[in-house]
Amino acid sequence: MADEALRQVFPGLDLDTFWEDSAYADETYNGGYPTDQLVSSVEAELGFRLPASYVALMRMRNGGIPRNTCCPAPSRTTWAEDHVALNAIMGIGREREGSLAGPMGSRLFVEEWGYPEIGVYFADCPSAGHDMIAFDYRDCGPDGEPRVVHVDQEAGYRITVLAPDFVSFVQALRPEDDYDYD
Repeated sequence: MADEALRQVFPGLDLDTFWEDSAYADETYNGGYPTDQLVSSVEAELGFRLPASYVALMRMRNGGIPRNTCCPAPSRTTWAEDHVALNAIMGIGREREGSLAGPMGSRLFVEEWGYPEIGVYFADCPSAGHDMIAFDYRDCGPDGEPRVVHVDQEAGYRITVLAPDFVSFVQALRPEDDYDYD
């Protein structure tokens, strides 16, 4: 997707500074640019159509650590009173450990950690697996436009809606400095 088209998908977002440069992120999450064939095969494996806006962002950089890693939350989580934090956004693929269909991908959290089968877990959090961020397809079905939710294992897998869609979620991300950790 051309840069201008991507800027239309994410209006007002500075895409030039969205991602943090990191060798760790490149090795763990960024799996190269996903082809249409790879996107289709990962969607088939996971059982859900990925949001077009997510696919578009992954075609810019296929996973990694955003500069802004905090998302406002409407209620308290085990992480904080008013937000959640994320480590990284998983890329589309199988080869990287932290890609959607990789060894530490979405299915691991359902099959081995007991997370609810609501959709696709696409972002991990600093709690080392005790909370995750997911595309929630319960209201829209596997081909619809999912909302973005936080799933908190420490609170009985409580699900908190963070954004109505992926674009809104990305636009809501804020730097850690916006929150008082004292």
